[in-house]
Amino acid sequence: MDYDAFAAGVEPGGLRNTNEIGILICYILDKADRPFPQSDLIEVIQSNGMANYFETTSALSELIRCGNIVYDDEEQTVLSISKEGRLISKLLNNELSLSIRQKAVSATMKLAEKRKIEQENPVVITKADDGGYNVSLRITDGIRDLMKMEVFVPDKKDANLVKRNFHSNPERLYSIMLAAIVGEKEMVNEALKELKNES
Repeated sequence: MDYDAFAAGVEPGGLRNTNEIGILICYILDKADRPFPQSDLIEVIQSNGMANYFETTSALSELIRCGNIVYDDEEQTVLSISKEGRLISKLLNNELSLSIRQKAVSATMKLAEKRKIEQENPVVITKADDGGYNVSLRITDGIRDLMKMEVFVPDKKDANLVKRNFHSNPERLYSIMLAAIVGEKEMVNEALKELKNES
């Protein structure tokens, strides 16, 4: 890993050297301290402008080839860091700027929270027989269902929009629906006012 990475999609202060990208990958997996989906790892790095996609996947392939990172599942979609990878993280993380390290930890935590919300509040999109899509939404407390509902939308774009908006704050939908059902108009109005202020 001794050639410069392309700058496409990399924000100022981001990494353009594949050695540094490899250290960053080890650092993220070391701090996560759990198996991590490969797609999530790439998303954390690329979507936050820390490095570009092609150089990230190239650095990742090299780390896997050297045994610093290993696949945690047969499908080769989930990654774990090896002892050697942890050593890279511990000994070389100072090669990365403090801002990149902080950004990596923050982005990883945000994505982990997003995935937790998605897991605890599943959305299933199915094509309706007569056209359009049914979107099934579930809100749970991690143990039991608190609310289930299904909405019909005319196309896939709207179905994905419902899913994205639902996952942005499922607790608010639950609060609004519960307040409406029990007749707490003031709570409904307050929640809708907050929603309007955010848009």
